[in-house]
Amino acid sequence: MTRQRVVVVGGDAAGMTAASRVRGTDPEAEVVVLELGRFTSYSACGIPYLIGGVVSGGVEALVARSPDEHRRRGIDVRMATEAMEVDTAAGEVVVLDHHTGRTERLGYDHLLLATGGEPIRPPLPGIDLPFIHGVQSLGDAEALLALAEEGCRRIVVVGGGYIGLEMAEAYIERGCSATIVERLAQPLALLDEDFGGRLADALRGRGIDVRTNTDVQGFEPGLVHTSGGDITADLVVLGIGVRPRAQLAAAAGIELGVAGAVHVDDRQATTTERVWSAGDCAESTHLVTGKQVHIALGTYANKHGRVAGINIAGGDVRSPPVAGTAITKLCSLEIGLTGIRQSQAVAEGLDAIAVTVDTSTTAGYMPDASSMTVRMTAERGTGRLLGAQIIGGEGSAKRVDTVATALAARMTVTEVADLDLAYAPPFSSVWDPVAVAAREAMKEV
Repeated sequence: MTRQRVVVVGGDAAGMTAASRVRGTDPEAEVVVLELGRFTSYSACGIPYLIGGVVSGGVEALVARSPDEHRRRGIDVRMATEAMEVDTAAGEVVVLDHHTGRTERLGYDHLLLATGGEPIRPPLPGIDLPFIHGVQSLGDAEALLALAEEGCRRIVVVGGGYIGLEMAEAYIERGCSATIVERLAQPLALLDEDFGGRLADALRGRGIDVRTNTDVQGFEPGLVHTSGGDITADLVVLGIGVRPRAQLAAAAGIELGVAGAVHVDDRQATTTERVWSAGDCAESTHLVTGKQVHIALGTYANKHGRVAGINIAGGDVRSPPVAGTAITKLCSLEIGLTGIRQSQAVAEGLDAIAVTVDTSTTAGYMPDASSMTVRMTAERGTGRLLGAQIIGGEGSAKRVDTVATALAARMTVTEVADLDLAYAPPFSSVWDPVAVAAREAMKEV
């Protein structure tokens, strides 16, 4: 059998997971990974905790596996190396080695595009000024950490997405001032408006200036121009979200889909022969709606990279649909969500209801009990569970995993209400909050 060469573009979660699975499934395969940056297999999700001082040891603390560790496992990892062009007809990648300045054409039997995502940069005046940073790579983390340690005092976060809010709190921990500018009525637009309002109140209670319904109009050195007036800033952090880094695929004529992400099937195969894609640059299929979506989460990057790697090596496994399950902790609040909200369900043409239950994280008489709110969405008539949002004190958010599991099992709210969930006073009220919400939904559906 001829030894096959697999070329992987991108050395983070999806790319390195796939590369490892190819080697694990087909030990004879030659696996070449092209990575433009200096790090492999790292946690971008940990960057706010590094900046805030929760994680020590510098950016290397966020690296799960170094290039040398991957090389010892038989993977040819080439750092500071850029895929400039893909020639799908010839089965070659044009590669630029930034160490030497040399360009070569590297043939492949299979190509995996795991180019990730990039921070959204709105086309505003001054958007490319050097004091404006995204939060996506460990290169970003190094720059942001250096600025924090140099005494960068006034931080403006543009956008109210997860990473932006976490970064605002991180800089507050550093003793800086932080202002969040959000064009919508609330931060974290994935939540219903009243939940977002509770989050905004918690952020303000932590000393963060949250300005909603405010548009950013442009930048000058030291200034952010907004519809509500100018804000002085030593540093601007982009927290609007990420978009797929799919320019390489587009230039090669590889089909793109929703939000400009690379279109893939459930085997992570593109419509171009011998080309695969996984991670933040690629689409997923939504569990509830059945539609293609672009959701940039590290959990999906790792899972889809695994599927791609096994299939490239000759296996036949499928990526399950995704529910958008996410969790974060901001100030005193934990937040978890999965599936779709009532407004999203209605937009999809579903006859949906939503119920809200206010409860506590433990038995109410326990000294550490905190308030918690569960909002559950279900389909009228069928009783099909559609999603949930959870917000509250310590011990709240991970309960969303129960809902995510029930969604994957295609359960009705009646079935969720009857689940045999654990109880002890330090962990829950006698009726688990998720089950209580499901029982309330039963009355409506």
